[in-house]
Amino acid sequence: MAGASLLTLLDDIASILDDVAVMSKVAAKKTAGVLGDDLALNAQQVTGVSAERELPVVWAVAKGSFRNKCILVPAALLISAFIPWAVTPLLMFGGLFLCYEGFEKLHHSYSHRKGQPHSETQEESELPDIKDLAAYEAEKVKGAIRTDFVLSAEIIAITLGIVADKSLSTQFFTLSVIGIIMTIGVYGLVAAIVKMDDAGLYLSQREGESALTQMNRKLGFGLLSAAPVLMKSLTIIGTAAMFMVGGGILTHGLHMIGEQIQHAEQAVAAMSFVGPVLAVLTPSVLNGLFGVVAGAVALAVMTGIQKLRGE
Repeated sequence: MAGASLLTLLDDIASILDDVAVMSKVAAKKTAGVLGDDLALNAQQVTGVSAERELPVVWAVAKGSFRNKCILVPAALLISAFIPWAVTPLLMFGGLFLCYEGFEKLHHSYSHRKGQPHSETQEESELPDIKDLAAYEAEKVKGAIRTDFVLSAEIIAITLGIVADKSLSTQFFTLSVIGIIMTIGVYGLVAAIVKMDDAGLYLSQREGESALTQMNRKLGFGLLSAAPVLMKSLTIIGTAAMFMVGGGILTHGLHMIGEQIQHAEQAVAAMSFVGPVLAVLTPSVLNGLFGVVAGAVALAVMTGIQKLRGE
């Protein structure tokens, strides 16, 4: 009897693991777009710190991301079990927060450029002193963890929707697997991106006349040239991703607007030649534009509230 019970238990465990593996593959495909946005946003968030502090900052944000998952996975299970209607409003709040942060970045950048002429001496004098670097770094980490929380919530919510009809154990393990894989994948890539210039410098300084050494030097110079372009591109992509992801969450919750975007996509798809390509881009563009408008409104509301409070 004991042997039979053990075999039954092992069979149940194997069945759960099989379900988890299948569901995890489906969830990974569904959340791949969010993963790309998460990568761009977090790589952009950790720029601006000193080279020797880049990896510690990435590690600090990664630990914060794991803490986010430890909060979100149990919360998602509880919400799904007791108040499933709350999932959409919470996601929409997170989407609005992303749009707000994205527009705040644009507004801050515009105000800084408009208000202060740039010169090398001014830029050098405006650099934070040593006492401020720790606070600056801590603020960077906090901002990245806040952004990660919203994107992680979307990943968890998408995954939860896929496994909603499965058992509680399958839901828990699938959410956990996706959370761990996404966190390791995103921050492993972020670490590689931010250290690209260091790798390029190391390869470019290799000595020797062999073909392999010359190839390594060329690769190093290529990485050094590509690193600043990539980081600047990630800054732009990361801000755009805030609007596209946040706007997408909002339009998905606002069914009337979501339907209009679907109609626009279908109308564009009917065009000859370029229709299929434009149909792929149309939802992202329209979601992004809606995100910009939502972010502008949110910033205006927050600014008004702060003025009323006298802040």
